[in-house]
Amino acid sequence: MKLPLRHPADWPGFAAQLPALLAGDADWTQDVGAQAALFGAPAESTAQAWSPPDGWGDLGRRVAMHADDSRYARLLAFARRLQREPGLWADMLDADRRRLQSLARQVDREIHKMHAFVRFREVADEQAAGGRRHVAWFEPTHHILRAAAPFFVRRFAQHPWAILTPLGCLHWDGYRLTGAGPAQREDAPPEDAGEALWLTYYRSIFNPARLKLAMMKKEMPVRYWAQMPETRLISELVRDAPRREGAMRGL
Repeated sequence: MKLPLRHPADWPGFAAQLPALLAGDADWTQDVGAQAALFGAPAESTAQAWSPPDGWGDLGRRVAMHADDSRYARLLAFARRLQREPGLWADMLDADRRRLQSLARQVDREIHKMHAFVRFREVADEQAAGGRRHVAWFEPTHHILRAAAPFFVRRFAQHPWAILTPLGCLHWDGYRLTGAGPAQREDAPPEDAGEALWLTYYRSIFNPARLKLAMMKKEMPVRYWAQMPETRLISELVRDAPRREGAMRGL
């Protein structure tokens, strides 16, 4: 029996089939459904219930969002060990558990970076309230759209917006959030006047005396730079930092 998932991060679908997998009544497959099914209802299962330890669901949900193709196989292997080895869940140094926790932390960081680095551009849209929509392009490494969505709904609740990514899209009309299939960078809008104003502001607040390039790259990894307009100024600002700092010090 094949167990297809509705989308790459379908933890509820995987968890519903886990008892059958643990009982040996089913085979695992990495086949997944279309990303457009982001907001579909979880499939029902008739398999007998499995009693996982506290915290298992949270760990599994986060690991399922990772891009590692072996993530579900790793979760299944660890679940089988949990059945065989009483007390395993309490072993925080177990190598398999530490690997799963590492995957979960990478997902957490990616969600945080998406919250911080998405940049919207305003475009005309006759179907949107007010005739305007804010659209952003983002390139996530992991399948985090569902997890990141509530932040943008809360923060931009009054404004229609869309976030386009190669892994799927999110659309908010002011009342309802929907998912859609993957997009291409060309689908995102070009630079607008508001962006030019933002770059002027960013240049004006840049403090060369506080520049720590290594720390900046750690907090704002280079792979995100192409998605943020202000990063176009970084080379110029870094190159000019010694002169500006000297001017600030009166040297």
